[in-house]
Formats: sequence, structure tokens, C-alpha cells
Amino acid sequence: MVKKDFIDTCGFSRDEMQFLAALGIKIKKAINHGYYPPLLRGKSLGMIFDQVSTRTRCSAETAMTELGGHALYLAPGQIQLGDNGHEGLADTSHALGDLVDIIGVRTANHDDIVTIAQNSPAPVVNFMSDNDHPTQALGDLITIKEFLPQGKKLSDIKLAFVGDTTQITVSALFLCAQMGMQFVQYGPKEKQLSPNLLRKAEKIAQQNGATITLSDDEKVLENADFIYTDVWYGLYDQELDQTEYMKIFYPKYQVNAEMLAKTHNSAVKFMHCLPANRGEEVTASVLDGENSIVWQQAANKKTAMRAIFTYLLKDKLAKEDFSNQIDNELQRDLSDLLLQKP
Repeated sequence: MVKKDFIDTCGFSRDEMQFLAALGIKIKKAINHGYYPPLLRGKSLGMIFDQVSTRTRCSAETAMTELGGHALYLAPGQIQLGDNGHEGLADTSHALGDLVDIIGVRTANHDDIVTIAQNSPAPVVNFMSDNDHPTQALGDLITIKEFLPQGKKLSDIKLAFVGDTTQITVSALFLCAQMGMQFVQYGPKEKQLSPNLLRKAEKIAQQNGATITLSDDEKVLENADFIYTDVWYGLYDQELDQTEYMKIFYPKYQVNAEMLAKTHNSAVKFMHCLPANRGEEVTASVLDGENSIVWQQAANKKTAMRAIFTYLLKDKLAKEDFSNQIDNELQRDLSDLLLQKP
């Protein structure tokens, strides 16, 4: 059996991403019915973090626990990795991959995740790097599907990303390209997506009927179904200090009531990966307002984690004997879904 890793948003096909979203929603439905399917019974997740995390760490750990597994938090200094630990990344990855069933990594260097995946016998999941945030992308897909405007398909959706180019911009870009959606980045020209990223995404977009638009003209916000933003200075961005970022982005690119009105869509939904800086990239009234789905979006990080872990281990799990606690219809749906091959 060839192992699969989940380290790039564009590394999985459109069908696979749709499959993962459907699987996550099925498992979520089961848990909402009071049944926690033991899909990960006896399985262990090793979590290598060299950066802080709230939603990603907690969603991964609780996802494993809810499905019968166990997670180990491996913070800097807790394992023999690096200069102080006397072991290189390749050797640590090989050893850890023999000890646990799946590995999750959050690091500032995407190449390190690639190295871990190349050397680990166990599947590897990118919990965010300087390049991408694929678990966020899957959670966002699930959220968009749950809040899909009535009468629209994914291919009808327009998502406008406001502000700087961050890992979240990249994951949203590739998600939209895969799903055949309209992607817009509304931001200052010097902070828009790089030509290399754009070329890569446009190839995927052409295959799936998606469109990509970069602009500093507010007219591109018209008819957006989702407005998405991220912080203007963040975890891995040390280019400028807070004051300089504020000069570049504020007030034009702050998501506020006036910006939502420019979509001419009273039902437009607001998304944010969180954490948010209230009063900077978004106002408190929008973040907490009726158009905001940020808390449902954050909760769906766990929905995504359940699906990813189950999918990467599903060849071992497909023959699990599901508990009779779940009603027959839901049990059949969940079992059938695990046996499908996207």
C-alpha cells in the first residue's frame, strides 16, 4: 500500500477534496447524533509544532480523541530533534513514522514538511507552513458547502479574498481553482499573489473552469458570495512592522459594513481563519455580525481533521465493524463512504 500525505492544498484532486468534505460531513452528522464512530481506535498522531497554535492543535487532538485515537504534542525541546537534540530531521521522521500512525507538522519552513514526508513511513499532514495551510482549505470547503447560497453550486460561487498574500490566501486560491469557483484577491498590487503562484493556480483553474482575478479596484467585490480576510502581519511575516502594514492596508482594505455593502449581496458571508485583529483587517461589528460564519468555520477545522486522518488511514479502517449505536441508515451511509475510492 502506497501511503498518501496531505501537505499541499493542490496536492489532492478535485474528486478527492470533494470526497474528504463529504466524509467529514458524514462523520460530523454521526457525532451530532451522539455516535462517535471508532474509526481511529488504537491509532496515534504525532504532532510536531515549532509554532504556536490554537485551532489547528486543538482540532487535531480532539478529532483523534473523538474517533478513538490518541495525539502526542511534540513541542520544541520535547523530542531529540535539531541542534540541541542531536538528531536530524530525516532520522527523526523515520523513527517517529515507525512509532505513530500519522504525523502532523506546523513549521515555518515548507521544505521541512516535504523532508518529513519523504522519510516517514507514516502519512504526514501539513498543519501550516510558510507556503500553505491545506487543513484550513478543507475546513473552508466544508464551511462553504454548508453555507452554499440557495440554488447555487460550488462552480457558481465567487470568493473575494481581501488584503495581503498569506498562507490562507494561497490555500483559498488553490481551493477555488480546484473547485471551479471564482477567486478574487482584492489588495494593493505590491501585496498580491506572486506570478509563480498565479501561473500554477491558473493551470488548475483552466482544468476546472475556475477564474482568478487580482485587483486593487473595489468593483471586483460586486456579487461576491463570500468575503474572506486574514491578518495583515502574521506568524511568519517579518517583512515590515505593524505600523507599516497599517499604512498599506488601512482603511481601504478593512472589511467593514461599507465593504460588505459594496458586494451588493445582503446575504454575503464573512470568513476569517482567525485569530483576528479587531479594528484592523476587520471590524468587530462584522466579525460578530449576522453575515459572519467565522465560528462555524473554526469549528469545521475539526470536521476537516476527522476526515483527513480517517482518509489517510482508511485502507486499514474500511473493514471496521461500526457500532450498532448509530441508526441503520447513517451507519450504512458512513460505511459505504469509507469504502469508496475517489
